[in-house]
Amino acid sequence: FYQHVLALAFAVNEINQNPKILPNDTLGFHIYDSLDDVKMTYRVTLDLIFKTLIFFPNYKCGFERKLLGVIGGLEPDTSSRIRDFLGLYKISQVSYGSFQTSGSDQFGFPPLFQMSPSVSLQYLGIVKLLQHFGWIWVGLITMDDEYGENFLQVFEAMLSQNKICIAFRDFALKNFQMKSFDQLFDVYFRSRPAFMKSKANAIVVHGDQSIYAWITHHIFFKMMFSATSDEYNMNSAGKLWIFTAQIEFFLPGLLKGLDMRVFHGAICFTIPTNEVFGFQTFLQTINPFKSKGDGFIKAFWETAFDCSFPTTIISTEVNEYCTGEERLENLPATLFEMSMTSHSYSIYNSVYALAHALRFFYSSKSNNRRVKSRYGFGSRISFNNSAGDKVTFNEHGEIEGGFDVTNLVTFSNYSYVKVKVGSLDPQAPSGKDFVIYEERIHTLQGLRKLLILPPLSLCNAKCEPGNSKKKKEGEPFCCYDCAPCPEGKIHQDTPIVKANNRSLTYLLLVSLLLCFLCSLLFIGQPHHITCFLRQTAFGTIFSIAVASVLAKTVIVIAAFVASKPGSRIRKWVGKKLAYSIVLSCSFVQMSICALWLSTSPPFPALNMFSVAEEIIVECNEGSVTMFYCVLGYLGFLAAISFIVAFFARKLPDSFNEAKFITFSMLVFCSVWLSFVPTYLSTKGRDMVAVEIFSILTSAAGLLGCIFSPKCYIIVFRPDLNKKEQLIRKEDRRIV
Repeated sequence: FYQHVLALAFAVNEINQNPKILPNDTLGFHIYDSLDDVKMTYRVTLDLIFKTLIFFPNYKCGFERKLLGVIGGLEPDTSSRIRDFLGLYKISQVSYGSFQTSGSDQFGFPPLFQMSPSVSLQYLGIVKLLQHFGWIWVGLITMDDEYGENFLQVFEAMLSQNKICIAFRDFALKNFQMKSFDQLFDVYFRSRPAFMKSKANAIVVHGDQSIYAWITHHIFFKMMFSATSDEYNMNSAGKLWIFTAQIEFFLPGLLKGLDMRVFHGAICFTIPTNEVFGFQTFLQTINPFKSKGDGFIKAFWETAFDCSFPTTIISTEVNEYCTGEERLENLPATLFEMSMTSHSYSIYNSVYALAHALRFFYSSKSNNRRVKSRYGFGSRISFNNSAGDKVTFNEHGEIEGGFDVTNLVTFSNYSYVKVKVGSLDPQAPSGKDFVIYEERIHTLQGLRKLLILPPLSLCNAKCEPGNSKKKKEGEPFCCYDCAPCPEGKIHQDTPIVKANNRSLTYLLLVSLLLCFLCSLLFIGQPHHITCFLRQTAFGTIFSIAVASVLAKTVIVIAAFVASKPGSRIRKWVGKKLAYSIVLSCSFVQMSICALWLSTSPPFPALNMFSVAEEIIVECNEGSVTMFYCVLGYLGFLAAISFIVAFFARKLPDSFNEAKFITFSMLVFCSVWLSFVPTYLSTKGRDMVAVEIFSILTSAAGLLGCIFSPKCYIIVFRPDLNKKEQLIRKEDRRIV
């Protein structure tokens, strides 16, 4: 925690050396420890307000020091207790670590300003993470106090709205400690938390330091009393822990005192940080013999470097004296990080926020604005810090920003590294507000060897194709039994679907969709681009559709001919033949269209002769000959498809598309044969209406004649939807 102290001192020194912020003031600071005690919290808060050794409420005596504001506390309950007094005296308070609901309370106090983003945003990020990996069966572990209850109340509602089920809820005692054998016995034998036996692999942990100690002690005693260590490894394999942002404050202390390898690969939400210019240089100059007024440095130095100062030696046995030549950069990350942590970054920004609030107060007074106090300016403050980040507050007193998603990688020597694997940015464009880079997550890399990517967290395995979900009585909706589908029910992989060449069917469906859409190019005022595209798009798309129909018919014939013994056609049957037909037939039409556009492209023109007393803006086709060449080639393809389908009409009935293709081509040819005389006999806008009608009618004819019989068999005649229907009877022959 010593880096937080240094971040505070560094920020104050920076502001005092910058004449642009507070040119006529010098900032100072006092650090108090509440000792996580209610009485001590109130005691130090009163001491801050009244500044005397023996203080009386509402009375000041002696040398008065102006209190600009208070930064703290770390935990929500500590912040609330401090706020009880600071709110009465209109003193600004900025919390750098607590996540709690902001806004004015029932007593009308203005909001508590938080250097942490919205807590609801963090919960939303966890939900997005669960949805990203498909984890719909999750466990929750929180504190057995008011804030744990608030967490469950809000977070459970969000999970329910997003169809995520809760496997279990575990509650850890606040300030959990192991002090006696009775407590050890109670931990393992009397209270068996649900996370030890649950099959849920995704576990969300929300709370302070004691909750992580509670979890690790349970796992430790599980290992101790298990028959073999393999039993523990088997039970813990595949577990993935999801930690809220509070863990980063406690992480160094946890890794120092506990074996955190059980949390290896955990995903943590952290407050974004950035490298502050000059901070590492400042850390390199820290010396315990030159730091005046620093009451923390000697205790930290002795603990970190395992040495002693002469003034603190009690025993004569001393391994090593502290010389002051020790360097912070030589310490492992578990003891001290040289890069600014997220909470240190929040403290740094908190100092600047209070300084800018005071500056705003002075500027308001100089401009004769009516201001009552420095309290409550947070929503008006906006500044850029030395790291280049913009710091602003929303109307609830929360800093505007998001979260980083980090992966915790631990090692056997109690060291660790945090790898950024994603981000949550509410100000990013839709669809990019939550980003995860799976390849960076260490847990998933390890599980990739086991062919489990990502790890599953489901109540039960997914139902295999051909089975339906059946709800379990008394269980959440995520839990179900898999029952075989009754006979006659629809399934996505039925024989009729397999037998009709999926790739060509998808191509035909897409081309028919584009056929319907290309009619939109004929609607509206003609422009150069619409005139240029509409006839060529119509001709090319319809050629692909008709070529797909032709390819389907040829494949049907080739498949049944190839079934004869010794047939040479067998080597031609396959996707290559189908794609060759579609590409070659479409290429001819595209060549005609390219020649048309390169020689005499269509263009918008004014028609003053078709209708008396009216001028019609229309598309001049450029070359009528090329237009009829496009129609002629389309008719040629349709005629070939009709002839081939007609000769294949006597193949086995249930799966024979040929006769349906025959009807579809008959409809198609009828529409376009009637189109030509109708088109020639109309003028102006009626010509466009005739062509749109022909496009829609022919596309609907293809869609209805080819796909309606399939839908009828799948829905109403499942008895025909069997593999046996594919076998050709001996008395059936190709005509």
